[in-house]
Amino acid sequence: MMCSTCGCASGELKIEGDVAVDAQPVKVPFRPRKRVSADLHYGLGIAGTHAPGLSQRRMVEIETGVLEKNNRLAAHNRAHFGSQQILALNLVSSPGSGKTTLLTQTLLRLRGQVSCAVIEGDQQTTRDAERIRATGVAAIQVNTGKGCHLDAQMVHDAFHRLSLAANSLLFIENVGNLVCPAGFDLGERHKVAVLSITEGEDKPLKYPHMFAAASLMILNKIDLLPYLDFDMEACVANARQVNPDIDIIALSAAHGEGMDQWLDWLEAQRCA
Repeated sequence: MMCSTCGCASGELKIEGDVAVDAQPVKVPFRPRKRVSADLHYGLGIAGTHAPGLSQRRMVEIETGVLEKNNRLAAHNRAHFGSQQILALNLVSSPGSGKTTLLTQTLLRLRGQVSCAVIEGDQQTTRDAERIRATGVAAIQVNTGKGCHLDAQMVHDAFHRLSLAANSLLFIENVGNLVCPAGFDLGERHKVAVLSITEGEDKPLKYPHMFAAASLMILNKIDLLPYLDFDMEACVANARQVNPDIDIIALSAAHGEGMDQWLDWLEAQRCA
């Protein structure tokens, strides 16, 4: 994974209410292997990526050390969430997919029914956390600086700034990025990949690690279907080509269509 070898995950981290904490990244199992004609493919070596000046073997050594640390922290988070029966979900997507709108509308619908909190990940600003707080739900903003994803240490530190009761929902809105967050275990029970239909039906094939790691794909902004050339069946087929077990929900967070199905999925996970 690129972040574990190029150093883009380090430096400039800021968690609300605290000083910077070192950020360390995690690994993804999906490795495309087929070379197409004369096109260039830098993911065919044993490291699955490329970094100038580093051999494939050295990149694997660096990656292994970094990812082992993150996995230990993620396991600690998962055990802590489990001991308090907290359902932690990691929402991943590209920028502009509608994750924050999905969250605000979800929180408004769950008000008075389930205790919720949110950890917000962005490189800069507290804008998304402020949108969450406007619903009355507690949120901690994590600014990653140059980092392009959250990691288990960041989630651990942010979680301990929240007062979340047992049997609660913890939503982790990751940094908008269809690449790096895919393999970084935060201790969540599920990754939820949010895909706006404005992004095109080919994204599960172009960014397979993300959709292979997700338990659920949410197709958002379906209110725009009449205005776009988007093939819903092809998108579903592409996602299931990468991940045959992925659940899929189509909805419009802004207009409400399909939101009941999403809330039913959340309730099923809480009861699981």
